[in-house]
Amino acid sequence: MQFEEKDISYPPVHPGTDRTFIRFYSGCPDLNSIYYNEDSQNQPKRIFVTDTNVASIPAIKPFIENFRAENYAIPKIQAGLIAKRGKDVLLVIGSGETFKTIESVLSICKAAIDSNAERSAIFVGIGGGVITDLTAFAASIFKRGARCELIPTTLLSIVDAAIGGKTGCDFDDYKNMIGSFFPAQKIHIIPSFIQSLPQNEYRSGLAEVVKTAMLYSSPLFEKLCANPKILTERNSSLVEEMIKICVNAKAKVVEQDLTEKNIRMHLNLGHTFGHALESRAGLGVITHGDAVAWGIVRAAELSNRLGICNHDYLEKVRNAISLFGWETSAIHPVLKGKFANDDDLAHSLLDAMKKDKKNSSSKIKFVLQSDIENTLVTEVEDKNILEVLK
Repeated sequence: MQFEEKDISYPPVHPGTDRTFIRFYSGCPDLNSIYYNEDSQNQPKRIFVTDTNVASIPAIKPFIENFRAENYAIPKIQAGLIAKRGKDVLLVIGSGETFKTIESVLSICKAAIDSNAERSAIFVGIGGGVITDLTAFAASIFKRGARCELIPTTLLSIVDAAIGGKTGCDFDDYKNMIGSFFPAQKIHIIPSFIQSLPQNEYRSGLAEVVKTAMLYSSPLFEKLCANPKILTERNSSLVEEMIKICVNAKAKVVEQDLTEKNIRMHLNLGHTFGHALESRAGLGVITHGDAVAWGIVRAAELSNRLGICNHDYLEKVRNAISLFGWETSAIHPVLKGKFANDDDLAHSLLDAMKKDKKNSSSKIKFVLQSDIENTLVTEVEDKNILEVLK
């Protein structure tokens, strides 16, 4: 068959905006001062999105109570709540990874449509990584792209999830299978939010801090290892220091590689193993950070077996992860009893990894290290992967 070809040339479409403004706040969270100041009347419609847990934080309540439900009463915080304040809308969805679904994304879009929002509307996600991912994804598809702002409230979302424009939701028990690159115009970082976090959520975020330190800051890595009490002493000056180091490190990477063509892949250290663990355990059963911490040790084991790192570095990583109470053994306890034997478990994890978005061939891509701040991405044979999973 013969054909004729016609090219159409046009500038590449830039996702989201051409820049993100990150603002650091001191003191207690005060969302009213951010969104309802003297200039608020001149702002476009805002679609505020949060979840039941975040909406119940005492510091958030004054903001929530300014909205009114359909009967004009102060809204009772519950999943599915839609309340209004002037032209603005507040949507509360259920809390946790089980709500990171396409249905939640569509509920955000529906709230915007039902309130006659225009393309100029601003979608504002107030919460952890689930909320920031869902809200930004909804903004990216609403009328082919609205605007987005984020207020991360967990350590994990502050240092990682809210920064860099990755959006999306889980699908069919696989992490973040549907999504887009859509940077927020503004990110409001309020470190004092972490004081209200449950211990497991704080520790989950700390895993991303350790990961970032391993990638970009050996001084921070050494400080963290020398101060394991940071798990219980959230008022330590090290907390604010580590937040700024992590935010600046990720911002620098995203500026160079927004859509993860090369160096941004390094941020997935531990994530290929970790996402597989989350999928096979059941999404929401284990925190993202706990899964990533386990994945970091698996990645170090793999690096060692491939001759990329020496045994001393493997032990350094294993000791650091163990220091904070994360699991380091090949078989994570959360998977025990779910499979007939260890071989079936390992192959199930391997199958989940084959769905990873970074893969471009039959081999699985991994982020591996030879030392702190010395990172590479490489494809690995199945047999080598299976060796570190049992």
